[in-house]
Amino acid sequence: MNSRQSILSTAKKTIASESKAILYLSELLTDDFADAVTLIYNSKGRVIITGIGKSAIIANKIVATLNSTGTPAIFMHAADAIHGDLGLILEDDVVICISKSGNTPEIKVLVPLIKHAKNKMIAITGNKDSFLGQQADYILNAYVAQEACPNNLAPTTSTTAQLVIGDALAICLLELRGFSSNDFAKYHPGGALGKKLYLRVGDLSSQNMKPQVHLENSIKEVIVEITEKMLGVTAVVDNEKIIGIITDGDLRRMLSKSDNISSLTAKDIMSSNPRRIAEDAMAVDAKEMMESFGISQLLVERDGNYAGVVHLHDLIKEGII
Repeated sequence: MNSRQSILSTAKKTIASESKAILYLSELLTDDFADAVTLIYNSKGRVIITGIGKSAIIANKIVATLNSTGTPAIFMHAADAIHGDLGLILEDDVVICISKSGNTPEIKVLVPLIKHAKNKMIAITGNKDSFLGQQADYILNAYVAQEACPNNLAPTTSTTAQLVIGDALAICLLELRGFSSNDFAKYHPGGALGKKLYLRVGDLSSQNMKPQVHLENSIKEVIVEITEKMLGVTAVVDNEKIIGIITDGDLRRMLSKSDNISSLTAKDIMSSNPRRIAEDAMAVDAKEMMESFGISQLLVERDGNYAGVVHLHDLIKEGII
């Protein structure tokens, strides 16, 4: 059985080998890359990305990256394309063919059909002199000297190179489009990343109950309010304005210091000028405030009036933390 050191050594060699190949890609960039990006940017159609085998898997990932960053893209399997799926390609679409060798049978059948339809074609290939390389309008050179596989057979470094070329395309297009964090949120509304960009404090606090007491409320009333509203806190308000806060911790400290609490009221144990946040602030801003001040709740305001509570657990539930 291989030793732990042997396994780690193999892993490090794999990473080093792929890192070296990726770095070399920058030396292979030509004007074709810039022209291909410009072509896609100016196109009125979509980007159709095709490949076979492992290249097809990479094509799917590039499609996902382009779609999520503002460039409409569709995956078309090279084998399916020559059996009916060519109908996916519309007049203004740009086609990207991915193939390490550029000479696979499916590519040799597919490429002439694309050329006949007069769609512009971009090749991502490790062999610029291949059939695909010779037929493409633009070549994005993804050459690698050797796979990370010790037998130089399993697609490893070559597929990594293809993926990096795809990422480079996507980021260049993103910058040309001026694609912002707000745009990103539109395409990722359900994920944690998107929520950090669009979810507001009011979206969370509105789902909670709204604990509040007044200055003269008794300690019993304070305890009942905190218990019933289940947020571990209550605001102390006067004419809808926040003037203080009482937490579970305040109650425990009160009990440890006082034997007779019957005469105490909310104003005797509250903390004045509590941390607060506007309901239209971003939820991620609430997270940063809680982390900065070491607290788990924030009182929420709307137009200067008390509007509710946002709790650390709300942020955890939504994946903000």
